[in-house]
Amino acid sequence: MTATAVPTVLTTRALLLDMDGTLVNSDAVVERCWRRWAERNGLDGDEIMKVVHGRQGYASMALLLPDRPMEQNHADNARMLAEETADLDGVVPVPGAAEFLASLAALPHALVTSADVALSTARMGAAGLPLPDVRVTAESVGASKPDPEGFLKAAAQLGVAPEDCVVFEDSGAGIAAGRAAGMRVVGIGPRADFHEPDVVVPDLTRVRVEPAEDGGIRLSIG
Repeated sequence: MTATAVPTVLTTRALLLDMDGTLVNSDAVVERCWRRWAERNGLDGDEIMKVVHGRQGYASMALLLPDRPMEQNHADNARMLAEETADLDGVVPVPGAAEFLASLAALPHALVTSADVALSTARMGAAGLPLPDVRVTAESVGASKPDPEGFLKAAAQLGVAPEDCVVFEDSGAGIAAGRAAGMRVVGIGPRADFHEPDVVVPDLTRVRVEPAEDGGIRLSIG
């Protein structure tokens, strides 16, 4: 499936939203923290930045250092989460995010993020964005994106079938997770374009949301 094969109007019953790169631009923090980690572990910072977006930290570390014990990855991940939570310099909303979230206030939607509760709360707050009532964070799942567990759990909490959900994502891992969950995927920003989601927009100013006559959600994209 390619981006050109999908119409610019989608109807659905729930929206599942990634955070970093989709609602919040936290690239500056992510790059600072991960480049420091790369230096500590003798890895090339440019190469690790191709891997880390969208995944939980321990999962990225397992890919980058496959021979390292997983308990060491989890310990490093805990330190990384604390470091990222304390560093909010440069965290800003993706253009259109505030208006987009306001348009979802009365509609079924959920946040599905690889961040934990503390980090997601801090970053959404720094960006001036409200937290959705339904949230699936790192503590809620046993597997990181690209595993579909987080999206499937969010759909179940909303009481909506996976095929009736649309995912908003920016990363390859997140787009793969949405597809594995059997959901359509709207890609946000330049990273998404490389991974062929169903449709791609540069930011959330290009998305309009309104209730559909059948009780669902109508998305006008582009």
